[in-house]
Amino acid sequence: MNDEPKSSDKSKMSGMSEAPQPHYHGHRDRLRARFQASGAEGMQDYELLELLLFRLLPRRDTKPIAKALIKRFGSFSEVLSAPPALLQEVDGLGPTVVTDLKVILAASQRFSRSKVPDRPILGSWSELLDYCHTQMAYENKEQFRILFLDKKNKLIADEVQQIGTVDHTPVYPREVIKRSLELSATALILLHNHPSGDPTPSNADIQMTRAIDEIAKPLGITVHDHIIIAKDGHASMRGLKLF
Repeated sequence: MNDEPKSSDKSKMSGMSEAPQPHYHGHRDRLRARFQASGAEGMQDYELLELLLFRLLPRRDTKPIAKALIKRFGSFSEVLSAPPALLQEVDGLGPTVVTDLKVILAASQRFSRSKVPDRPILGSWSELLDYCHTQMAYENKEQFRILFLDKKNKLIADEVQQIGTVDHTPVYPREVIKRSLELSATALILLHNHPSGDPTPSNADIQMTRAIDEIAKPLGITVHDHIIIAKDGHASMRGLKLF
């Protein structure tokens, strides 16, 4: 007896084994091709986010998820920097994907920091601002950090000194100088962020900066600047001649 299936049965079996590809596969291929051809330039934020989500959500149509994230948080950077609890409120994102997004954010920040120590940090104002923006522009609480520099203005350390509330961070000038002496730093760049989005220095910012500068000068420590970082801009207190 011949157990070989009839030709009609073979056709049915073949149809069962070859399920149609999801509709978004062609879209993914086209988006990858665009990235391979010209990189991220010219891609919208949600498209770049889609490219990340392809890997994290291989069996989901990620375009609507990416668009929902941008609509909720505003930009690619703000999505990566958003609090995990808020990210999980977006349909399609669970704890694993949110953790993966945070790993990507940490990797980008680590990469940015790794480029800094080998050259003078004041060598390029635009690179300094890019670095500061990457590290803290999208934090949802005020963060005061210091770049400690040597006599050649190379980075010794980048340290977060204090983390406060959404609109206030306590800073103690003598602690700043104490840490500078411990690291043998000869210059400082003070940094903090304004989660409100307005980088305008407050009176407290100005008084604190002047206090640090007054203590530092007699010890041979130069305060190059105090830069306030916001999502869409910055303020240089040295440039504004506030100290």
